[in-house]
Amino acid sequence: MLHDMFDAAMLQSIRPIVDLALAEDLGTGDVTSASVIPADAVSEGFFLAKAHGVLAGMPVVSLVLHRVDPRLHLVLLTEEGARVTAGQKLAEVSGPTRSLLTAERTALNFLQRMSGIATATARYVEAVRGTNAHIVDTRKTAPGHRVLDKYAVRMGGGSNHRFNLSDGVLIKDNHVAAMGGVEQAIQAARANAPHTLKIEAEVTTVRMAEEAVAAGADIILLDKMSFDEMRACVRIAAGKALTEASGGVTLDRVRAIAECGVDLISIGALTHSVTGLDISLEL
Repeated sequence: MLHDMFDAAMLQSIRPIVDLALAEDLGTGDVTSASVIPADAVSEGFFLAKAHGVLAGMPVVSLVLHRVDPRLHLVLLTEEGARVTAGQKLAEVSGPTRSLLTAERTALNFLQRMSGIATATARYVEAVRGTNAHIVDTRKTAPGHRVLDKYAVRMGGGSNHRFNLSDGVLIKDNHVAAMGGVEQAIQAARANAPHTLKIEAEVTTVRMAEEAVAAGADIILLDKMSFDEMRACVRIAAGKALTEASGGVTLDRVRAIAECGVDLISIGALTHSVTGLDISLEL
């Protein structure tokens, strides 16, 4: 089965998400299909891309179909992570008609959202091609769907930032305010956090970047800075810390940001402002 491409840990994380989505949509049962479609009816159909984009989420579709009815059979016609065009058949599906119609909306909800994330990510990745910068996501994901949102970013050619709060130290403005300065916050993190974790500090001025680098930050996050400020911070951090640009990143500006020399560009909009890719299921 296609969903077997996920490793055991990821499959264990995704299965409850799929089950919750199905329970939400089915209620006590699909009364329309049960009333209209004969119990022994069997159909064939296909998933159709209706816009250009990047495909992501077919293994999740496979899991949705299997959870609704193990007799439903999915055949992938396009590789996961591939660019697709309007009018392209993505996969074929066959099996009991009632079950296929019952699974349709939930399967498409996952597929459209994930492909939308992958498509947006691919546009940013393409925009910075040839520079040193890598496009990364954030924790601004749909609640409960982070594993899927971040998977979709990878399918679009991006990279994942922290998955959760335990993955690394990221000192932001409120941590700095609570500690009385970025230097004090970094020193506290060095003293108390596990030595295996990277320490990243958000800065809003060139002076703060100087303080963060001097205090031993591994990464400095340049928040909503001008191009000139970013270039200055890149020079300060050279050979000492990685630089990450964040805040106000748009497709129109991302190339210019990358050309400032930053190592990473984090974009919350990849997952918090998703436009789903138009995909349908046709019997």
